[in-house]
Amino acid sequence: MADDLTTGRNAPAEAPSAAWASMWYAGKKVFVTGGTSGIGAGLARGFIEAGAEVVATGVSDAEVEAAAKDPLLGRAELHRLDVRDASAIAATIGSLDRLDVVINCAGIIRRGDELSPDVFQSVIDINLNGTMRVCAAARPLLAQSQGAIVNLASMLSFFGGGLVPGYSASKGGIAQLTKSLAIAYAPDGIRVNAIAPGWIATPLTSALQGSDERSRAILDRTPLKRWGQPSDLLGGVFYLCSPTASFVTGSILAIDGGYAIT
Repeated sequence: MADDLTTGRNAPAEAPSAAWASMWYAGKKVFVTGGTSGIGAGLARGFIEAGAEVVATGVSDAEVEAAAKDPLLGRAELHRLDVRDASAIAATIGSLDRLDVVINCAGIIRRGDELSPDVFQSVIDINLNGTMRVCAAARPLLAQSQGAIVNLASMLSFFGGGLVPGYSASKGGIAQLTKSLAIAYAPDGIRVNAIAPGWIATPLTSALQGSDERSRAILDRTPLKRWGQPSDLLGGVFYLCSPTASFVTGSILAIDGGYAIT
């Protein structure tokens, strides 16, 4: 087993194929914002392996082009999408003939810079307002399928972050938005939940992974003593979007290696 500051102890074996979830998702249409990198890409890959028809978006042409070259992500329908642009969101979702699942992963973090009100506002607009824009645009199609939404909350939905007040506020807002939309969309048969990942090894956390001191502090507090991987989130997301969670809405599922309980 690995025992270093990047993966920690008890590193998982190579992630198994997500094909087992095809009983739920074969032929389903899944829309993933931020689906060309990081957590979003990991979830998009999982739904592709489960037989879903995945539409994944990235913020830049470069991200979309890189995803198109990925053996698995390249099987998705890929779009460039800025979640600050309501008309672009409406056009992208409006081009779909149906929709069963929406996963909102588009987001940014600007450590240190978020103490500036202008940067704070930008982070909120992308992470929180962007999530709301996508949910609102997807609602009519999801009502037709009685589908599901999973939003990306965070451990910082519950804890403060001195260097990331915008990110923390946006993720706290996503937790409350999730609960509120769960109530608002319930008459349409749409379930709205969120996952709150712990420390996941992605480009967004690369600076922390590269710092021995900060990575050690994270691992020391995490009972499972390792960084998570995007694939670690798949089981929870698959569950929340599946028929087995038909009575689950408004929940925030922590997938954090135990970080929140210490």
